Amino acid sequence: MEPTTADTATNETETVETIEFFFDPLCPWTWLTSRWLVDVADGRALDIEWRNLSLPVLNAGKEIPEHFVGRMAISTRMHRVIAALRADGRLDLVGDVYTEFGRRVHHDGAEPTVELARSVVEAAGAGDWVAALDDEAWDEGVAASTHEAIALAGPDVGSPILVFGDPRVGFFGPIVSPPPTGDDAQALFDTVLALAAIPGVYEIKRGRTSPPEMGTRP
Repeated sequence: MEPTTADTATNETETVETIEFFFDPLCPWTWLTSRWLVDVADGRALDIEWRNLSLPVLNAGKEIPEHFVGRMAISTRMHRVIAALRADGRLDLVGDVYTEFGRRVHHDGAEPTVELARSVVEAAGAGDWVAALDDEAWDEGVAASTHEAIALAGPDVGSPILVFGDPRVGFFGPIVSPPPTGDDAQALFDTVLALAAIPGVYEIKRGRTSPPEMGTRP
């Protein structure tokens, strides 16, 4: 008997062990998705591979509102640290740096500044890589990672992008607010994998009617 689409989706759900999470640390909606994914990973054998997806790179050449310009500069600096940590095989510290940044910026309302970025990197235990904040040599790799994500997920997408499977499949989102936890988090993850296993599924969406709800501070 030939396997059905449902069988394929079930197998995909059972076999995915690693998710590549392409993200920009400044995006609050991306932060919410990341907290959902962390909750999922805590409940099953799932590794998260944190990857660069730079909104400054995606928005290069576009007109940016003045109040976002400074924040974009901090995003660029944080991406350099992420790239440096990845190059040294410290994916664990990427997650720690992102969590510390998210706590302060998205939950505590701290203004993203160079001083805050340095403090975050140090507090997360990544002080050996703090010099990367000012090192433009990492920018090329950040851009390459960003373009890789867009190539996998297609045009007209942003942060975050989830990539998984063999061959690799990329999807934008899911956008969640507040991030689901426990059984709801696991059910959503299985649904995302099931949708990804069906050829021709491009988008499922409903309009957002309220600002991001941060949920519990990690």
